[in-house]
Amino acid sequence: MIWLIVAVGLLVAEMFSLDLVLIMFASGALAGAIAAGAGAPLLIQALVFALISVGSLAAVRPIAKRRLEIAKDPVKHGIDAVRGSDALVLQQVDEHHGLVKIGGEQWTARAYDSTQVIEPGQTVQVVEVKGATALVWRVP
Repeated sequence: MIWLIVAVGLLVAEMFSLDLVLIMFASGALAGAIAAGAGAPLLIQALVFALISVGSLAAVRPIAKRRLEIAKDPVKHGIDAVRGSDALVLQQVDEHHGLVKIGGEQWTARAYDSTQVIEPGQTVQVVEVKGATALVWRVP
């Protein structure tokens, strides 16, 4: 019973850490519980726990981490998606005001370089976002 409690405790702890280490020890504890259920002495149970834990750390964890890294979402969201994108000038952009269209949305804008005045119809690149204002630079 103790091995099962340890396994459940390690699984709960893994849910908070998400580093795929504690779950490997939980699998070892589960194997120890199976050994205990089969009537193995405590030394054999501990040996089974250690072998399964180390074996899964060495063999299973690298494969699982690789799969999780492949599954990560490479799509940018929020301000990261806006920064570096192109925009179309709708109203003249200067150091104090302006309006641009970024990906179908209208944004207030200012020129990143205070000496630039960008006329409607030109394409600009978003250099930075401050609050709800895009700081833009004229694309050559």
